[in-house]
Formats: sequence, structure tokens, C-alpha cells
Amino acid sequence: MRPTNHPSLPALALLAALGCSPLLAQAQASCSSDGNAQPVALYERFINADCESCWAGPPAHAPGPTALVLDWIVPGGLADDAPLSAAATRDALQRLQDLGRSVPQFSDTHTAEVQPLPGRLRVASGLAMNDYLGTGISFKAVPGAPLPAGSYAYSLLLVESVPAGTAGTPVDRNVVRNVLQGIWNAGTSLSKKEQISWMENRSMRTPEGANPDRLFMAGWLQDAQGRIVAAAQSRCAAGS
Repeated sequence: MRPTNHPSLPALALLAALGCSPLLAQAQASCSSDGNAQPVALYERFINADCESCWAGPPAHAPGPTALVLDWIVPGGLADDAPLSAAATRDALQRLQDLGRSVPQFSDTHTAEVQPLPGRLRVASGLAMNDYLGTGISFKAVPGAPLPAGSYAYSLLLVESVPAGTAGTPVDRNVVRNVLQGIWNAGTSLSKKEQISWMENRSMRTPEGANPDRLFMAGWLQDAQGRIVAAAQSRCAAGS
């Protein structure tokens, strides 16, 4: 998909369109993935920040209803002058590197099936305080079903939903705004009666311009071979 020749949307205008508002009392209360179906696939769209038409045009493929859909805005060659620079993040570059993919000139899509381990991943967030949001991710294995030994990498994402028809997008988008990552280890000495339960709680900075009423958490767990073995996302009503 090639960029059009019409004037690009300035970065500050996109920032305002995404909902520039203070993180005050109107931010939603605590929210988690409890009660939500676990995604069965990860569907990631990468858009070069230089390519306004990639954002303004419909994606080539539509994700399934059970997928965790994410939109990464990748820093482009125009840097701060790029049309989508307000939502660009270096986390997108790191994600591409982790996947072994190069920065797209226009846009790119990556999909992965979740190959679930016996257990449940949970993501959650609390009230915003100043520019920070309390967040958490945890995984609880099914009793009697120990996980294969090894290292498991978790990714916890602060995501902003952008409804179709707003900010110049014709489709619903889930823009990744911040990322936390870490490693959990499953040892070799667990008995069948022992149960793995991992938890990580962190404060995550909310970028300038993020709309607190549209924020939610998403995350996944992957094994040492890079396979996604669990995924989760929270969905909360505005002002809940």
C-alpha cells in the first residue's frame, strides 16, 4: 500500500484525534481479563509512521473474532515529522526485531496461533495516578499439569482502542502505547502436586495524548521456542 499525495496529518493533530485528555478522575477503575475468553490467535499489524494512507486504508486481511488484534506504529524515516509520529514507539521496532522482521516501508502483518498450555493468563490495570497506571500480569497453571521446564517470556501491553471512523481510520484499531517484558522460569523439580503461579505487578507510564477511557491491557506468554502459549486482554466499559 503506497502513501497518497494528499497533505499528511500533522503529528500533533493525530495526538489530539487519539484523545488528548488528562488522566484524572474520569479514568476507568480497575479492569482485568477475568471473564473474557482467551484469544486463540495473535494478529499484529505494523504501520510505518511515514505512511498515513496505510492508517487511513482498510487492512488487506480481516482478523478473526477470537484473535488478539494489535496495531504497532513503527518509527519512520521522517522521525517527528512523520504523519503518525504521535503514536510511534520504539517498542514496535523491538517487536519487529524479536520476530526477525524488517521495518516495513508501508505496512506488514504477522499472525500466530496460540498453542495453549494448561493454565490461564490474566492481565489487569488499576486507576491512573498522574502519568502512571498500575498494571499486572499473571499466569496460573492447572493443578496436576506442570509446565515443561524452561524459560517463558511475558509481554504486557498498554493498548488504546481507536474506533472505526475516528482519528482517520476506517476500521477499529488497537494501538500499542507501552510495553513491559520479563522472564518467568519453570524449574525441573516440580511434582504433580505443585502448581506454578507467576505474577508481576508494575507501574506503566501512560504516553501523552492517550485517552484513559480507551485504554486496556493485553499480553501473552511465549516459550523458549517463541511459541505463544497463552494470551489475554481486558475489556472494560468507559468510566467503570
